Amino acid sequence: MDAASVHANADRARERIVAAGGDLASVRIVAVTKGQRAEAVGAAVDAGLADIGENYAQELTAKAGQVDASVRWHFIGQLQRNKVRQIAHLVSVWQSVDRLRLGEVIARHQPGAAVLVQVNLTDDPDRGGTKPGLAAGLVEGLQDLGLDVRGLMAVAPEGDEATARAGFQIVRDLADKLSLPERSIGMSNDFEAAVQEGSTMVRLGTVLFGSRPRLAP
Repeated sequence: MDAASVHANADRARERIVAAGGDLASVRIVAVTKGQRAEAVGAAVDAGLADIGENYAQELTAKAGQVDASVRWHFIGQLQRNKVRQIAHLVSVWQSVDRLRLGEVIARHQPGAAVLVQVNLTDDPDRGGTKPGLAAGLVEGLQDLGLDVRGLMAVAPEGDEATARAGFQIVRDLADKLSLPERSIGMSNDFEAAVQEGSTMVRLGTVLFGSRPRLAP
């Protein structure tokens, strides 16, 4: 992975979004740097991608301390409440809020924070996210805490493209019902289908940076 490759990959990702019928003014790329070295963040910013997604609080903190660039950090992983304070001064968007108690901690450390409600599109309780039928109540509860609930986030259920599309449609329809503008759906293996189903944010890692390197302990 080098800066030139990331720039070329970002351009190709944008071309694929447009080819899928998306408008680059309304579909934002969140560059996911999970497992990548801090240089990946700088390369993404140089390629015009200032929205950076991280899954782990420790990684986000470490990279933020090494990157001299204007970055909008998105936290996209499952989050323990005791980690919120560590990263609250860094995070621009909390994408994986799936329970009210987590929202309470975020509101305490970052009043008015921008959040997305994560929806679990599977029957696996170990996966992050609230069930679709509970999303409306969670959105209302988070808004009552003073949080800026901007939309929904989800990971497609495992399966073929039709399965992914069905999940994306659930998120799109639910966001429409709740009058929420943002739908963070679509990753490296399915983002074109997500764009066609109404995504406003795609979370891309592999297509930008390649496979994650083995990092020294």
